[in-house]
Amino acid sequence: MAPMPDLAAHVRDVPVNQIREITEAAWSTPGAIVLSIGEPGFALPRHILDAGIDCLDRDETNYTPNAGIPALREAFAARFREQQNVDIGADRVYVVDGAQQGLHFAMSLLLSPGDEILIPNPGYPTFAMTSRLLHAVPVQYPLYPQNDFQPRIEDIEALITPSTRVLMLNSPSNPLGAVFSEESTRQLVELAVRHDLWIISDECYEAFTFDVPHVSPARFDSDIPGEARVFTSLTLSKTYGLTGLRIGALICPPGLEPKMNNVMESIVSCVASPSQYAALAALTGPQDYVSQARDHYRSNRDAASAVLAKKGIPFLGAQGAFYLWADVSHLSGGDVRAWVRAFLAESGVSFAPGTAFGSIGEGWIRIALCGGQQDLLDGVSRLPAKA
Repeated sequence: MAPMPDLAAHVRDVPVNQIREITEAAWSTPGAIVLSIGEPGFALPRHILDAGIDCLDRDETNYTPNAGIPALREAFAARFREQQNVDIGADRVYVVDGAQQGLHFAMSLLLSPGDEILIPNPGYPTFAMTSRLLHAVPVQYPLYPQNDFQPRIEDIEALITPSTRVLMLNSPSNPLGAVFSEESTRQLVELAVRHDLWIISDECYEAFTFDVPHVSPARFDSDIPGEARVFTSLTLSKTYGLTGLRIGALICPPGLEPKMNNVMESIVSCVASPSQYAALAALTGPQDYVSQARDHYRSNRDAASAVLAKKGIPFLGAQGAFYLWADVSHLSGGDVRAWVRAFLAESGVSFAPGTAFGSIGEGWIRIALCGGQQDLLDGVSRLPAKA
């Protein structure tokens, strides 16, 4: 019998997701404390669950419009208008099957084979994975510890070539917890204008910042069709803990609506209707979940930071998201990916290795702050102190 044909080269070359690698090892380790994945741990509010159940009870299970049910599109637009003071209409909002599908959607619109996309290092691994699946070339721009992992315009500008098409931004940052200032955000948009680049802004954690505002690049984008360049990716996975319902939104520049519908049809057609109605209830109903979650993440950040400080372990003070970025280079021996596996085996605690997010992550770990505080403190307390 002839062997199976080869997969496409761009699929064979997609690297292993090191976050999943260590997390799946932890899930198969009895009694492990899993601090390697960002999964909110709160029960969903009843009104959100009921909205999804009611949709099924009505047997409202047919196709929806490609872009989503009109009321949900307006709810996303209204929230963005209120929080970012950006005058967008529902016609620019596309309901997507989670933020990851939204990123794939945006990249599908903007990248041709061989085009370059500038992505952060450290940055979320699917930025590179998704662009490679589209035959594009991810080019990493550095976020250095000595600059508090904030982007520098000169570092990014030095990497721009005639093939560069897209600048990928992520604030609040996964894995860093860093948040761009208003001035930095404005400068990044000005850089994109200067070099005629698109911007994809991943704002998964926009609801969770601590003592600093979240500023979307869309604030500084043109509202004139043909001149705007910012795609904004949003999700309810983190904001309301709806990770398994796979629901988010992609806000597009004005004037692209006909193309958006065509591409949406070819990628996912439309998002499941129960998820859409649950999302509508989340956005338009009581917001207690969001404020309680923010308070919990802040409390966990402060408690875990105190343990790390007492142990002398350097870390980046998180301004947003629900992660701590900690320097364990005194322990990891130059191979943090191997070290987290060994630490899981020895101590029963999993952290995400910094190399999951790029080469600058060597020697660092990402600690998820979204679970119970006692497990978090038990896990962080098992880290050896820095001599």
